[in-house]
Amino acid sequence: MNIKRISLIVGILSFAIVGCTNGAQNNNTVSNTVTNTATNTSLESQVSNPNRKLQTIGVALGDLGNPFYNAVQKGTETEAQKIGGNIRVNAVSSGFDLNQQTNQIENFTAANTDLIILSAVDKKGVKPVIDQARLAGKVVIAVDSAVDADVDAMISSNNSQAGEVACQYIADRLKGQGSVVILNGTPMDSINQRVSGCEKSLSKYPNIKLISKDQNAEGTRDGGLRVMSDLLTTFPKIDAVFATNDQSGVGADLAARQAKRKEFFIVGVDGSPDATKAMEDKDGVFAATAAQNPAGMAEKAVQIGNDIIQGKKPESSEIMIPVKLVTRENLSSYKGW
Repeated sequence: MNIKRISLIVGILSFAIVGCTNGAQNNNTVSNTVTNTATNTSLESQVSNPNRKLQTIGVALGDLGNPFYNAVQKGTETEAQKIGGNIRVNAVSSGFDLNQQTNQIENFTAANTDLIILSAVDKKGVKPVIDQARLAGKVVIAVDSAVDADVDAMISSNNSQAGEVACQYIADRLKGQGSVVILNGTPMDSINQRVSGCEKSLSKYPNIKLISKDQNAEGTRDGGLRVMSDLLTTFPKIDAVFATNDQSGVGADLAARQAKRKEFFIVGVDGSPDATKAMEDKDGVFAATAAQNPAGMAEKAVQIGNDIIQGKKPESSEIMIPVKLVTRENLSSYKGW
């Protein structure tokens, strides 16, 4: 075969290859449409199939060293046992680190976990990984903390109610007059709602003066101790304190002990073991807490997740669990976490 014939054959083959390649590119839109339709159909059948069984649950939490998140884990495990079928529950702690929680949810998705339950450490930051999980056909339910992402359901305490009942208790006990302090917290939806609920209750009483409401106790015992110590130095007389969570309230109780001040009382939010222990101590000033039900939130999340997997959509995608006011008077009947 001479050189001219070889060149001619190569040219013909090159033209054919280019023609095939261009044709594939021109049909790219059709190919993507078919693929996306098939993927969407597959995801719908995967997520909602009456014959499908819930087998695995991944729980991404803030800190398993916190009793609240321990209760969420236990609630998940309890409901999984009720459903039966040897459902595997894997609860992980992020230490309130967004990157860590993102990696954990990515791992749940890669492991083909059926249901992902999360308490978000960053409502905006978790959006990409939630979107990714749902695109992969996973059911995702947020508990306790709201997220700026589309989830299958959002389950939280009624935080506005928590603030209202806590500060209504304060108003009633003060008989409508006195000086009140709010120990604020990290600016997030739940804390803002509690403060708003408190202000709503106190606004009905013109003789109750809110002397501080912007100090951030950071939701911790140390933060509560620090902020309350400063407030006790600033104000010679305080009648009541609303702590936006129990941990900061326990810190405020410690500050009162150190300053030997007992003219006021503290009301928190959570119903935590630390709060009930503080309320049992008659020498302290921790008087009440608007108790959440973290185990109940988790149980509801598992119930709804299982229903969605079997093709039953919830009546509402946003569910609020009522709180219960626990005081020293009814503490003996409170089951706690």
